[in-house]
Amino acid sequence: MSKPYPKEFRDDVVRVARNRGPDVDLEQIAKDFGIHFTTLYSWLKKADIEDGKRPGSTVTDAAELRAAQRRIRTLEQENEVLPGGGVFRSSASAGKMSYPLVRELAADGIPVTVTCRVVKIARQPYYRCLANPVTDAEWAQAHLADALFDAHRDDPEFGYRFLADEARDAGLVFADRTAWRICSENGWWSVFGKKRRGKKTKVGAPAHDDLVRRDFTGPAPNQLWLTDLTEHQTREGKLYLCAIKDVWSNRIVGYSMSDRMESQIAVDALESAVARRGRKVAGCRLHSDRGSQFRSRKLQQTLWRHHMLGSMGQVGSAGDNAAMESFFSLLQKNVLNRQTWDTREQLRIAIITWIERTYHRRRRQTTLGRLTPIEYEIIMTQAADQVA
Repeated sequence: MSKPYPKEFRDDVVRVARNRGPDVDLEQIAKDFGIHFTTLYSWLKKADIEDGKRPGSTVTDAAELRAAQRRIRTLEQENEVLPGGGVFRSSASAGKMSYPLVRELAADGIPVTVTCRVVKIARQPYYRCLANPVTDAEWAQAHLADALFDAHRDDPEFGYRFLADEARDAGLVFADRTAWRICSENGWWSVFGKKRRGKKTKVGAPAHDDLVRRDFTGPAPNQLWLTDLTEHQTREGKLYLCAIKDVWSNRIVGYSMSDRMESQIAVDALESAVARRGRKVAGCRLHSDRGSQFRSRKLQQTLWRHHMLGSMGQVGSAGDNAAMESFFSLLQKNVLNRQTWDTREQLRIAIITWIERTYHRRRRQTTLGRLTPIEYEIIMTQAADQVA
């Protein structure tokens, strides 16, 4: 089964095909981007349907139909739970909106999610209760927490000691330290209490160690990827590009472009690279600078999900990512600085066309034995298959 193409790549190919010159046919564009002609024709057909230029069911219509079907099934299940429904009416626990009811309906085929939503209880406490039944101590503490909360709601200016006195008047026996612990865990402080100072923002993810040490070589594919961000001005505003290069063949295996420099652009570029390389990326090192986009929690979670390793150069040291800087230098001279760009769309088409048509398939590189990145990958892959 062929690997899927990232959505951003498909959209860019459609843009190039729609904006082609009169002397350029679709077969030539398909060849330049390394896809089959029928694949390109299919993408154009789907794009015309989405834009209303051709009759057919759009992706939105299909998604709405599936959502409606799921909603109908959910309503049918909720009808079984609600009073008057078959399961609820025949249940021995009818009228008890509690965990035993949820467990009984789950045994009859009603999903726990549906029952909890109808009877308005949370799923997490239900599952915790199944795993660890409530002890007598927890039951007593829950009653104490309720009493402290009621006292705090009635008199929010009271500190934990006054709240403890109110709870004792209700007949509960406990120590002041217990009341402090419960109030501290739930944030039930006096409105006149001292304001806490400190940062209001979350602490960013720590930087990775430099696992590359300026050794920009890779003996095999998907062992070392380099990434960086660049930007260029158009009359509409700036366009930001995040690209990922495999040092084994110097091929740009993933990219993402956006009008905003946020962490999502780095995440999208990484997901695009993983999709195009067939998801065989476990253990691959992703080397970057220490920009906030690469230190974001979203990107760290994406690396962890794909079992990849992060690597970062030193602050203000461009040489620690020189191999990626060289690619952006080529892009700057060959595309970005060639003319004044009116729109982001125009610049986007120029960038993706240069990468896929020129850099990947026409520009020969000395480090690859005067081969293009695509030629190098084909030859080396065939050689590895013959050895195996």
